[in-house]
Amino acid sequence: MGEHPKGLYVLFATEMWERFSYYGMRAIFILFLGKALLFDKGTAAQIYGSYTGLVYLTPLIGGYVADNLWGNRKSIVIGGIMMAIGQFFMFLSGSMLGSSASTLLCFAGLAMLIFGNGFFKPNISTMVGQLYKAGDSRVDAAFTIFYMGINIGAFFSPLVCGTLGDTGNPADFKWGFLAACIGMIVGLIIFVLLKDKYIVTPEGVAIGDKPNTSRDANVDNNAESIGQEADVLDAHIATKRSTIGGFGTTQVAVWSSVFVALALLFKFVVDMDYIASFIFAAAIAAPCLIIFDESLNKEERDRILVIVIVAFFVIAFWGAFEQAGAALTFFADEQTDRMIFGWNMPASYFQSINPLAVVIFAPIFASMWTMLGSKNMEPASPYKQAIGLVLLCLGYIVIWAGVGALAPGVKASMFLLISMYLMHTFGELAVSPIGLSMVSKLAPARFASLMMGVWFLSTAAANKFAGTLSALYPASDGEFKKATKNGISNLPDILKGTAQASVEQIAKLKELGIADHFPSIAGYQITNLTDFFMVFIIMSGVSAVLLFLASKKLLDMMHGIR
Repeated sequence: MGEHPKGLYVLFATEMWERFSYYGMRAIFILFLGKALLFDKGTAAQIYGSYTGLVYLTPLIGGYVADNLWGNRKSIVIGGIMMAIGQFFMFLSGSMLGSSASTLLCFAGLAMLIFGNGFFKPNISTMVGQLYKAGDSRVDAAFTIFYMGINIGAFFSPLVCGTLGDTGNPADFKWGFLAACIGMIVGLIIFVLLKDKYIVTPEGVAIGDKPNTSRDANVDNNAESIGQEADVLDAHIATKRSTIGGFGTTQVAVWSSVFVALALLFKFVVDMDYIASFIFAAAIAAPCLIIFDESLNKEERDRILVIVIVAFFVIAFWGAFEQAGAALTFFADEQTDRMIFGWNMPASYFQSINPLAVVIFAPIFASMWTMLGSKNMEPASPYKQAIGLVLLCLGYIVIWAGVGALAPGVKASMFLLISMYLMHTFGELAVSPIGLSMVSKLAPARFASLMMGVWFLSTAAANKFAGTLSALYPASDGEFKKATKNGISNLPDILKGTAQASVEQIAKLKELGIADHFPSIAGYQITNLTDFFMVFIIMSGVSAVLLFLASKKLLDMMHGIR
């Protein structure tokens, strides 16, 4: 395989510190909303889902700006500065608890983080693929190594930010946010100091200093210099011809109108909230804008369609996987035995299990793909994504069976959560780094960052969907006890709808942050945790089967790329 370019490790370190910042804040965010800003559980879950959804929506904007105006490097620097400011606003929010300014600063910080991430996220991922020559067999392994950097940062951050912020004292959350701010600044400094020397193509040309559309201008000469076969050279020439004009004004107007119509449909007919309506409308309209671009030839359009179709299935994966930051944090906080030799471990620590497992197992997966590739046995990208969904489903089966076996009132062993997170990690390693690599290989050069933005757009929809699903989390034993203590002994009957709550009881439940009914989805009422986890077993299992069935056709549409 040979050594990887040093630029990979610069991007590795930059992304590691940025992910330290993101996941450190995320580990304590939903607890901060409930325990410091005093939002009820359902509202906190919706805010969490809106934030994580928008974080993955704005890369579409950042990808377009990088492709057409700033280039990757400038976009990353501006995005990093915005995110550092956003984390500092979160620190200020935690410093002013009890005042109206606290909530305002929290939402201002979230806005800066959302837009900063939009400029940062798609561009650093795109640059990884550009470090290698076309057809280099090391690309999948490179993205897996890059993914290790993400997860090293994600492993340490809940421990650091959780230790500083999740102490039981709401006033301490601010120190967790300050640590996240410092992590972002460190990552930004590494990138600025080392980018010019190491982030270059195999020929020594700077990567990302110009808009990606300019890459097509030199593509014929590049193809000749690296000895590509004639069919690859022809594809590059076709790509060059098709860049003239970019998106037409009529095309933009048509799909902008479709976006507005879909957003109104989702809001006023389907009854989604404004943010969900915006995200899901964008998740449909944005890919269509690219797919129907007249400059695309058939091969390019087929490959883009593969990205979009696989992204649709990935929504199911991340919608279930991202319960880690909300519903599974509730589960860890309220219904998991966290005592270790008399020490009650912070619930936020559980969010370090997945990234630690990624760091341990990513090299094994990278070696496995390489070994299988050398024997012409490596599964194509769509099959890997389907395998990831199967592993995710198995993880939820583990926790569903474990919770179902518990006696009433008994808390779950922490090893139940650990086992589930381990299975989810294996699924993630078959989905996320492989997905990034697939986009890098299939997207035309002029749409490189924009298509990476579309890929993250599916994650945006999944994260918002995850927040909506987290709001289905049923009442816990602790909430039943809290209600009884406050004079509402018939809460189970109220939740089931077999008893009518009085006006006073409804007001008291709202004050306590407890719902006055059991949640339901598609007519399926969720009265306990086994019902809740069954939702994710069905969703991930059905998605896995459908993607397996579609994979052969998708492979044909990839036209030789695997």
